[in-house]
Amino acid sequence: MRVIAVIPARGGSKGLPGKNIRPLGGVPLVARTVDAALHAASVERVFVSSDDAEILKVARAAGAHAIVRPAEISGATASSESALLHALEYIKAEPAGLPDVLVFLQCTSPFTTSVDIDLVVDTMLQKEAESAFSAVEDHGFIWQEDGSGFAKGVTHDHTKPRQRRQDMAPRYRENGAIYAMRVDPFLAEQTRFCGRTVLVPVTAPTIEIDTPEDWEMAEAFLASHKAQLPRREPKTGQIKAVVTDFDGVHTDDRVLVSQDGQEAVMCSRRDGMGIERLRDRGVRLLILSKEANPVVKTRAAKLKMPVQNHVDDKLPALEAWRTDHGLEWDEIAYIGNDINDIACMAACGLAFAPADAHADALAAADIVLEASGGKGALREMSDTLIARQLLA
Repeated sequence: MRVIAVIPARGGSKGLPGKNIRPLGGVPLVARTVDAALHAASVERVFVSSDDAEILKVARAAGAHAIVRPAEISGATASSESALLHALEYIKAEPAGLPDVLVFLQCTSPFTTSVDIDLVVDTMLQKEAESAFSAVEDHGFIWQEDGSGFAKGVTHDHTKPRQRRQDMAPRYRENGAIYAMRVDPFLAEQTRFCGRTVLVPVTAPTIEIDTPEDWEMAEAFLASHKAQLPRREPKTGQIKAVVTDFDGVHTDDRVLVSQDGQEAVMCSRRDGMGIERLRDRGVRLLILSKEANPVVKTRAAKLKMPVQNHVDDKLPALEAWRTDHGLEWDEIAYIGNDINDIACMAACGLAFAPADAHADALAAADIVLEASGGKGALREMSDTLIARQLLA
């Protein structure tokens, strides 16, 4: 059973311009959804369909395949189905041909998880349905105006005593995040609700971002629920490469400055042994740093690690390095400590953060270490990868 995911993400947005590449918690919306899809066990490949070159650039860096959407199906009135049908025509021409199941994801739902994606797909298959969608339970009392302009209950009879919530039959509302369809019936009916449809209750926060107010709500939720957000479960035998930030990871994020302007940093000797243990196991290594000071290259030489420093935008640099070395995103572990590391942490298969990292980096990490930066964090990361048999 081949399952692929398609994320339509057009460039125009009147309510919140540029929202699909706007960073939420340091990660662009489209990259958040790509990451969730890539880590869904049911999904084989992830595609982003867009008319916007910048969106496609961000999508590629996050690990998705890009589909350039024609202008005639990219306007505000174009349906999502038109983008999905166009994407399937593109995919049909590839050697593998059409998949069995299409998962349609919307990046305006920023808290979609890989667990929920798998749940929607698995439920559809288990119930032998043709389509499925994610939903949330909703006991709201919906009203509308009648022909005379007076209020009339839709989901309840307002002329009778008000029902208690626990006495009401369960009702569900689409949360607009996840849809799954068997490809043949979808192509025949050209609607996401093709054939027999099942609803799949999910627990992810229901926030759809279309306006600045929606964005503020998502940021507020993220700030207050970081510790509760799902983390990825690392896979045995997954990691072939380790990429590290420098300041705050190799160092304790302090700098000693002499009267003549020379800078020095504090590192841990324990980290050197940790890096050596990874190298002995054939793990590919890289230091990726924004810092321009020569001390980065000096320490890298001591550790026998390749280095790219003075890098302002890390994700494109990491994408180029990954491609050059024939690595998949899932095969890379990244350790970072600050907001400029978050996009890389989200893109890679496994993300670490030292104990004293910035709060946003801690929230983005799959594994938060007990050691702080410059005080054995790299040795602890190395020991974790080896002890948990996470190295390929």
